[in-house]
Amino acid sequence: MKGRILIIDDEPGIRRTLSSILEDEKYTVYTAEDAVLGLQILEEKSSIDLLFLDVLLPKMGGMEALEKIRKDWPQIEVVMISGHANVDMAVRAVKTGAFDFLEKPLSLDKVLTVCRNALAVQNLREENRDLKRKIKNDEIIGTSAGINEVRKIIRQAAESDARILITGENGTGKELAARAIHLGSSRAGKAFVELNCAAIPDTLIESELFGHEKGAFTDAVSTRKGRFEMASGGTLFLDEIGDMSLSAQAKALRSIQEQKIERVGGERTIDVDVRIVAATNKNLEEECAAGRFRQDLFFRLNVIPIRIPPLRERPEDVPLLLFHFLKELSENQKTDYTDNYEFDDEALALLCSSPWPGNVRELRNLAERIAVMHRGGKVSAEELKGLLQQKSLGKEGISSLEEKSSSAEAPLTIPNEILYMNYNEARESFEKRYLEFRLAHSDGIISRTAEAIGIYPSNLHAKLRKYGIRT
Repeated sequence: MKGRILIIDDEPGIRRTLSSILEDEKYTVYTAEDAVLGLQILEEKSSIDLLFLDVLLPKMGGMEALEKIRKDWPQIEVVMISGHANVDMAVRAVKTGAFDFLEKPLSLDKVLTVCRNALAVQNLREENRDLKRKIKNDEIIGTSAGINEVRKIIRQAAESDARILITGENGTGKELAARAIHLGSSRAGKAFVELNCAAIPDTLIESELFGHEKGAFTDAVSTRKGRFEMASGGTLFLDEIGDMSLSAQAKALRSIQEQKIERVGGERTIDVDVRIVAATNKNLEEECAAGRFRQDLFFRLNVIPIRIPPLRERPEDVPLLLFHFLKELSENQKTDYTDNYEFDDEALALLCSSPWPGNVRELRNLAERIAVMHRGGKVSAEELKGLLQQKSLGKEGISSLEEKSSSAEAPLTIPNEILYMNYNEARESFEKRYLEFRLAHSDGIISRTAEAIGIYPSNLHAKLRKYGIRT
C-alpha cells in the first residue's frame, strides 16, 4: 500500500519530521513551504495519492487550497493539520472534503494510522475501478470475427502506452473501444478525458488542448487547465481528429511527441504523462494525400490501428446488440423487456439484412422505440418494418424518405397507420402511447412520471386528461 505523499507546511521542522516518518515507511514524499508551490507540484506530479496540508500558510491559506484541490484533483485524499485547531475549523475542513484533521504537535502513531486509512480508501477505489473495468469491457457486444479481432487488439495493446488510432463509420462504437483501452490499462484509475475535435472552433482548440493563463485573451478571466493536463497520468481521447485544423495539428503533434505543454499566455513548460487514443470516421491516408492532414501526425497516431467494422459487415451481432439494449432499458425502467419482446424468424432476418447506416447508435434507437411502442408478444416482420421506418420522421429522415421515394430501386413504403394521419395526429398518437408507457413504468405515480419525462406534474395531468388516460 505504498503511495506518493505531498506535505505542505511552512514550518521546516514539521516538513522534516513528517518526511522522515513517512520515508521510513517507504512512502515517496514531496514537500512544499506554501500552498502555491504545493499546487505547482500537484500540476507537475500527476500521481500524488495523499496530501498533508497546514491550515495557516503564507500566500494562500490551507482552506482555500483545500477547496481548489477538491475541485481540480478530487481523487487525492487531503489530511489537514494545524496548531490552532478548533471544532468549527475541523468540521469545516471535513465538510469541504478533507479526509481527516490532525492537531499539532503531531502524534507519530496517529499520522501513520491516518496515512494507512487514507491510502486504503484509495486502494478500495482502485478495486472498484478494476471491477468496473471488467464489467465495461464486456460491453463490446458481438461474436463476429470482426468484433473478436477488435477485442483481441484491445487486450494486446491496452497495457502498453502505445498510441492507438481507431477508425470506423459514425455510430460504430469508437468511443466505447477507446474506453475499453483505458479501462484495460494500468491507467484505469486515472482520468479518461475526451475532446471532440470537430465540435471546437479553430480559435478555441489551442485553449481546449493546453489551457490558458488568466488574462491570456479577452474572456480568460481565470487560469484554466487544458485537456492534456486534465488527462495527465491517464488517457486523452481525441475524437474526430480528422476534423482538426492543420494549425491545431501542428501544436498537438509537438505535445504528443514531447509530452510537454505550455498554456496559452503562459511561459512555463508543464510536463504531462498522457496516453493518446484518437478516432476518426475519415480515411486519414487520403486526407494526408489531399493535404488536409499532417502525415507526421498520422504516423505518430497510427502506432496501433483498430478498425471498428460497421453493422452491415457483422449482421450476426445485430440480435445480440438489440437484446443487450433491451435488457439495459429494462434495468433503467425496472421492467423486464427481454421477457416481453420476442422476434419471429422473418423479423430477425429483417434485422440482420438492414444496412444500418447509423450503425450501433441507430440500433439502440430502435431498441428504445420498440420498448415504447410495442405492446407485448412477438415482434413481427411487418411491425418491425414500421418501427424501422419511424426513424425517418426527423429532418434527416424526411429527406432520406424523399430520396427513396424518387428512386425506382427503393420505392417508398409507409405503414398504413402513419400514411393516413396528418402530422398532428401522428404526433399525438405517439405522445399518448409514450405517456401510457412512462406512467406504467412509474407505477402510476404522477410526480415520478413527470420527473422522468421532464415536465411539471400539472402539465402531465393536463395531457392525461386530454388523451383520456386514467391513472
